[in-house]
Amino acid sequence: MASFFIRTEVPEDIPAIHEVNAVAFAHDDEARLVDALRENGDFNPELSLVAVSRDRIIGHILFPEITIESEEAAVPAVALAPLVVHPDFQCMGIGRSLIEVGFEACRDIGYHIVVVVGHPGYYPRYGFSPASNYGIVAPFEVADDVFMVNALIPEALAGVHGRVRYPKAFEMVVGADKNPGRITKPLS
Repeated sequence: MASFFIRTEVPEDIPAIHEVNAVAFAHDDEARLVDALRENGDFNPELSLVAVSRDRIIGHILFPEITIESEEAAVPAVALAPLVVHPDFQCMGIGRSLIEVGFEACRDIGYHIVVVVGHPGYYPRYGFSPASNYGIVAPFEVADDVFMVNALIPEALAGVHGRVRYPKAFEMVVGADKNPGRITKPLS
């Protein structure tokens, strides 16, 4: 098992973050998304964490700000997008560590709700459940078990419902036809 530590990104990490996203996903959509979020100011460096082993970036997690909007309120939250671990270092607890340290960073900054479009066999072990259970909907068509939410503190989801609004970078980079999680059709 590789020894590693987790820290916030620094500017010198940007090329390696791009590379680990492109390699792990076998395409560059997520890498371009991270770049676009950073360039558009939809990016908090305190919520961009890297896993480092022997001076090499082997994993990355980002929590861009989103809102959950209803007629009554716009509730600030974050999305977990993306989470990546280099293929040579997967199944070693690095993803779990990035999530756990990331959740702590979110709580420290004051974010208490996290949304993810992800594998229903993976994310529930970290407290995620279908967002539809809370009346939270995606701005695109997505399977109910893939669009999930997690409350980082008790009662964070009390009274929260509405449609998630992602930063524009998600539309610009991934496109309406391939939104987070390879979504194929936007909702009107």
